[in-house]
Amino acid sequence: MDMEKQHRAPICEALERFRKKRVVPFDVPGHKRGRGNPELTRMLGEQCVGIDVNSMKPLDNLCNPISVIAEAEDLMADAFGAAHAFLMVGGTTSAVQAMVLSVCKAGDKIIVPRNVHKSVINALIICGAIPVYVKLKIHPVIGVALGMETDALREAIKNNPDAKAVLINNPTYYGICSDLVELTKIAHENGLKVLCDEAHGTQLYFAEGLPVAGMKAGVDMAAISMHKSGGSLTQSSVLLLGENMDRAYVRQIINLIQTTSASYLLISSLDISRRNLALRGRESFAKVIAMSEYARNEINGIGDYYAYGRELIDGSSVYDFDVTKLCIFTKPIGLTGIEVYDLLRDEYDIQMEFGDIGTIMAYISIGDRMQDIERLVGALTDIRRLYKKDKEELSYVDSVIPKVVCSPQESFYAAKETLPIKETAGRVCGESVMCYPPGIPILSPGELITDEIIGHILYAREKGCSLQGMADPTADNLQVLAGIRAQE
Repeated sequence: MDMEKQHRAPICEALERFRKKRVVPFDVPGHKRGRGNPELTRMLGEQCVGIDVNSMKPLDNLCNPISVIAEAEDLMADAFGAAHAFLMVGGTTSAVQAMVLSVCKAGDKIIVPRNVHKSVINALIICGAIPVYVKLKIHPVIGVALGMETDALREAIKNNPDAKAVLINNPTYYGICSDLVELTKIAHENGLKVLCDEAHGTQLYFAEGLPVAGMKAGVDMAAISMHKSGGSLTQSSVLLLGENMDRAYVRQIINLIQTTSASYLLISSLDISRRNLALRGRESFAKVIAMSEYARNEINGIGDYYAYGRELIDGSSVYDFDVTKLCIFTKPIGLTGIEVYDLLRDEYDIQMEFGDIGTIMAYISIGDRMQDIERLVGALTDIRRLYKKDKEELSYVDSVIPKVVCSPQESFYAAKETLPIKETAGRVCGESVMCYPPGIPILSPGELITDEIIGHILYAREKGCSLQGMADPTADNLQVLAGIRAQE
């Protein structure tokens, strides 16, 4: 990393130069630096709406950057150790989809773990590629899917020698990391591109003592969610490229799916956040690690709760663990994660990142304070004292790996019929069903519906999970492929 250059923030500098010129705006956006929408200006402030501007020569253009945005991309690549970087304003969803679309065409196979984010499945619907799911082990206590094992990848490649790529989560939403270096080596030896979903891994590039980051492991592409742990504005992300990717072709793919009206609020936030991480990231994330480990120890001292960490590492299915992920298993107090999540929000004014069937997560980042950690520990202590119930056998959404019957694209566009969800066992799903967050589908288009999966969905709904993806938001009904019945 060139630390002298990293002091620059070229997009922010260009916006400041532009602001000082007091240019008369006969272009879009129509609020004209906020004058046309005083209520918006009062809410966001004149400084904010004043740089909500359209692309123009002095400010470059994200679709084909040649000046300040191009310079910002080069600085981003330098900071992350990548051959090239693209600034993304469609969230990490657009970065993940650009990765998949850059290496897969209709009918191509891509090897993926089943616990991928919905953006991966949606990319397969768009391009017509076929998922080959790698079987993941499920942890016997916390019930979440673990990492991709090297032998499982070798077997998937052996059974699918025509596969084009493999996608790896690094880390998973729950902090679990696979042996990324060895998986990348295996894939490259067999001619596969390696795509890395690092939506929750910005910190891996700027901290000591955390799992290896994608670019350092030699992956071909990595999607980085800067707004999650890197400090940029919501919806701003980065797509990183390795040496062996055609950046011009990837730019064309991005321009298929990304807006032509890029928000300068978003891209300037990426620019300034990159500078902040490059200059102060190691120090900042050292504090994040310390806070997370302190919280983990304090929560485990309460009793019953299990804030899991590096003790999960076994060298294979959990090759490494990202300790900045503060995930807390709630089953021993007889409450689901979503029930504790709701209690923390409604009774203690604490907003967690998510609660699912078995776990809650506190997303610890560069903006957190130790007093907030203490407040969380106190609230969890209180909840255990006031709300603890007899431990029940809970189901785990993350543990179901459905059978793929048809491709996601074929199923998404096929003729469908709507049935009561309890009558859909043995049918092929025609839509997605997921708890959001974390956005990992319980069912995707083309997968076989079983009684077990139906039970998972209804249990998650009963406990208060936010179900998304279905035409029927109540989840009483489910769309299935018309006239097709699959055998388990």
